[in-house]
Amino acid sequence: MNKYELALVVSAKIEDDVRVATVEKVKEYIAKFGGTITNVDEWGKKRLAYEIQKMRDGFYYFIQFESEANVPSELEQSVRIMENVIRYLCVKQEA
Repeated sequence: MNKYELALVVSAKIEDDVRVATVEKVKEYIAKFGGTITNVDEWGKKRLAYEIQKMRDGFYYFIQFESEANVPSELEQSVRIMENVIRYLCVKQEA
């Protein structure tokens, strides 16, 4: 099992319950593809470095998980089409 971290920026223009549901959906994808979530770090609303889709703010989440090597690519395919996710990045953590 490899350790990964998914950085997620969710739109600040949506309601709180929709934002929470979006993050829960990402967690469900990780579990569905065979990953195990070890930590979820919510940074809250932060200013973006540059404007994205006419938005200046976003909610930042960092989700650490353990999984096989194929899971990050499958996860990225699912997260890519989620309309409330502005940006994402999945990286492998060094041991």
